[in-house]
Parts: sequence; C-alpha cells; structure tokens
Amino acid sequence: MSPAAATRTCIPSPRARRSRRERPARPSRHLFPSFPTRGKTVTEDNQTQAQNPAAEQNANQLDPAFFTCVNEYLELTNKQSRQQGLKRISMASLYAAARFNAHVYLSNVGSRAAAERKDFLDYMSTMYRRMLNEHLDGLGAERGLDVGESELAAEYAAAAAAASAAGPVSPATPAE
Repeated sequence: MSPAAATRTCIPSPRARRSRRERPARPSRHLFPSFPTRGKTVTEDNQTQAQNPAAEQNANQLDPAFFTCVNEYLELTNKQSRQQGLKRISMASLYAAARFNAHVYLSNVGSRAAAERKDFLDYMSTMYRRMLNEHLDGLGAERGLDVGESELAAEYAAAAAAASAAGPVSPATPAE
C-alpha cells in the first residue's frame, strides 16, 4: 500500500454512519464522547433529544471540520511515512495519540484519575477497536480485498434491517 493510499477524503460510508448508533459505554465524566464528537454529556444529549426529536438523527452526523482535521493528520502522516516508512509512522501516530489522550484525560479528571482509570482504558480500547474495524471494512471494500468477517457485521445487518423497515429517509431540514 502506498502512503498516498491512506489519503482520501475522509467521509464515513453509509454503513459506518448507520453503525455508529450503538456505541461502547462511556467513562463516567464523558471526557471522550464517542462519535459523533459533540462536546456534551449524556444528560445534555438526552435533554436535547427529548426537546427535539430530530436531534437524534443529527446526533449521528459529524461536523465537516472533524473530517478536515482528520485529513490534515493523514496528509502529515503520509508525508512522514514517505521519509521514514509506514510501520514507523504508524507506531509514532499511535504513541502520540495515546500521549495526547492521556493528557486530556488527566487534565479533566484530576484527583479522580485512579478511580476512573479502568473505565477510561476500557472505553478508549473499545473505541479504537471499533474505528479500526470500520476502516478495515470500508477500505477493504473500496480496494476489493477480503478483510475477513467484521466484528460489526451483526450491527451492520441490524442497522440495514431497521433502515429498510423505516422506509425512505428524507434529508434533515436545516435549523433556523
């Protein structure tokens, strides 16, 4: 795989967007909200959805600025991988992400770090595994490669069944 192969417009496939409806349990303070990143706690999310039923549909949509940020990171890693190799930059990216996420976690939990550590580690591990599965599924399909059975296959099937049972979906009306 060439380094440029990883650089593509980072837009989730319809399958990936549907699959985000079920998410792993969040740490107690919701320091790292699962996709979509909205910056709200579960309580705030529930209140918004209760007040506006259309909020649930919009909750599964990521801000386009998120994908701009992802694409900028991919451009940087592709540039670095041409100089130092794919495996080295892959490990450097993982190391940097772990360091940054630890920093954000510690900056937010303060004295509760020890008590919430296991929940945080479980959440982040589950989230990474889910994202990796989604990208293996998407890139494998895009490249015509058999990447094996997805851990998310049952979830994809349930989302497809729910979508077909619900009938055609009309586009969301922009908020005024």
